[in-house]
Amino acid sequence: MHSALQKTEHRPWPLPKGNWLMQQTWSELLFAHWPFPPETIRQLIPQELELDTFDQQAWIGVVPFQMSHIRHRLLPPIPGTTTFPELNVRTYVKTQGKPGVWFFSLDATNSLAIWAARRFFYLPYFKAFMRIQKDSQNWIQYLSRREDKRSKTAAFKGRYQPASKIFFAEKDSIEHWLTERYCLYSQDNQGKIYRGEIQHWPWPLQRAQAVFENFDMLSFLGLKLPPQKPLLHYADYIDVVVWKPEAV
Repeated sequence: MHSALQKTEHRPWPLPKGNWLMQQTWSELLFAHWPFPPETIRQLIPQELELDTFDQQAWIGVVPFQMSHIRHRLLPPIPGTTTFPELNVRTYVKTQGKPGVWFFSLDATNSLAIWAARRFFYLPYFKAFMRIQKDSQNWIQYLSRREDKRSKTAAFKGRYQPASKIFFAEKDSIEHWLTERYCLYSQDNQGKIYRGEIQHWPWPLQRAQAVFENFDMLSFLGLKLPPQKPLLHYADYIDVVVWKPEAV
């Protein structure tokens, strides 16, 4: 049994039937979240999905991290595809009683992974120049510059680090609502909506601090950052398993 499957009582619904398809580890991860008026975000997601809100606000997250230990369940690791940075821009949706994540974009460096995610998971991955490293003060230095002709440009340069002890979000908190999600939604070229189930342990969160030197991750959506300071959370790592997407 994969380690991610050894703790399941926290899930909002039972594990999906059938075997998981992919394993991954997400590490050195920053959740940076801003509130938006629901009517602003509603027009950016498919009509088949309901926009999920917290305290009557929609939320957009910008999430830089490192992907590693990536492999198909039935295959050995493929050299050159198991570790790379990823940065996603996301909001929160639900349908059929299952709240999940909707991705506006996912930037990555690995061309094969981008092709596979677009082909089999219907996710809007884009090729980018990216770099992640930890400096002598334990700040995680993160750089991403989208270089994909299928999208308008997007860029991120900044640094972040944890700023508290580890905690686990209480069930009705904003932290729980933003992070404890166990599926993602996507849409194929014919407009069909898919749900991809995921499983991991509860997020070991920490408060975070961040400095953004260049932040242009929302203009491709026609959005500007709101005046509020973002909610910032950090997670050192979490192991994940992913199931094949199924049509909703």
